[in-house]
Amino acid sequence: MVLSLLDIAGAESLRAFSRDAPVAHGLPGFAYTCPDYWHLEAETLFGNNWVFAGFAHELPKPGDVVPLTIGRRPVFLVRNKEREIKAFHNACRHRCLKLVVEAGNVGPRLRCPYHSWVYALNGELRSTPHLGGPGHHGAPGFDAADHGLIPVNCIVWHDWIFVNLGREPGDFDIDASPLQNRLSGVDLGKITPVATLDFGEVRANWKLLMENFIEPYHVQFVHSITTDQPLTDHSTIIDGKCLGSAVDISRPVRKETNTLAVNSQYLTLFPNFIIGRYYPDQIGVHLNVPIDVDRTVQKRVIYITDGKDRTDEEIERLKELWHKVHKEDHAMCERMQLGKASRVAETGGVLSPHWEDSVRRFQELALAAVR
Repeated sequence: MVLSLLDIAGAESLRAFSRDAPVAHGLPGFAYTCPDYWHLEAETLFGNNWVFAGFAHELPKPGDVVPLTIGRRPVFLVRNKEREIKAFHNACRHRCLKLVVEAGNVGPRLRCPYHSWVYALNGELRSTPHLGGPGHHGAPGFDAADHGLIPVNCIVWHDWIFVNLGREPGDFDIDASPLQNRLSGVDLGKITPVATLDFGEVRANWKLLMENFIEPYHVQFVHSITTDQPLTDHSTIIDGKCLGSAVDISRPVRKETNTLAVNSQYLTLFPNFIIGRYYPDQIGVHLNVPIDVDRTVQKRVIYITDGKDRTDEEIERLKELWHKVHKEDHAMCERMQLGKASRVAETGGVLSPHWEDSVRRFQELALAAVR
């Protein structure tokens, strides 16, 4: 049974969020802690938007597969013989066994281990052994052409894979155009992934990780050692579904070798795509995959832009820096997750009208998607 928002938490918490005031309230705590609310998000927000799902460079060869979960739905990505990346619902059409359980290469076809039904990489059903009895590989009234894998809407934008579970997906280019415009100075055709940081499970709701990236208010307090980007040099960004912040450093900064002190853009595309641009030649992209109301799996891929090179030593320093920055953020997000269970959080806390207006817009989009 799908519960309404009022069934979950009553109207008062949402009235506080929706109330027009000089200092706005945030989303109520139940939006971060209630399993039923997470189930609604999984079906609606993650079921009807273009969701960031993976990295194309992680599927370099035909037959490469990656399983993933969108909301609560099992899906897998595959690179087919034409070298295209496609997405399918991750279930055999026979008894609905999950076909792909780990990333790897399946060769020229996918075989269900339960009853050996075989699918081509384009999803076509190729074999149903003994379906109609010993030696009878078909059955009256059964047409294999009607029982291929069910495709999922899939778009590859440069190195980044987006999927949409909706029956009538919106236009990705329209949603992404504000972000594309803000990255217009980068030749995204000349980016090179040089490192991946896999953080595993973070004990926080996925929205907290998104909101933390969007707002600059915390930077000089939480990242006082790992960055030198003064708050006064920051501004926020609200541009359609592209939300975030930017920093234009206007004074001399410290020159430690492992401190971030460059002009930057911190950009997101609703709901879960994160891309950081660090001048002159670095990009970082986060993949946040919610697995429960209070748990999110996160990884970061570091790219060098414009075909430039970095030494192994320089790459190791980048990995060390970003590992520290993320761990600083994770500590705050995990403590916020704990605080969201407090009665204080029932009316959502408050948001800075100057520094957290982009967070407010993210929360409005998230609530609208569930409603």
